Amino acid sequence: MALNIKNDEAQRLSRELADLTGETLTSAVTAAVRERLARLHAIAETPEQRAQRILEIGRQISTAMPQSTMTIDDMYDDEGLPA
Repeated sequence: MALNIKNDEAQRLSRELADLTGETLTSAVTAAVRERLARLHAIAETPEQRAQRILEIGRQISTAMPQSTMTIDDMYDDEGLPA
């Protein structure tokens, strides 16, 4: 499906975005629309949904990190301050 934008401001902003990012015009517009949709979907989240999404991100990050031999005792001193 072709997209034909006849609005001068939309064309100017799209070109500016593509120039700043070094992307093609199509890639820049696609990324911008994708990012806007993600923000709008995030607004529609309930607090519980947001918490679950954040917890899932934490789980993904923790599985990607190398398992360290460092324990909490190694990270903090006797007063609970960073060692």
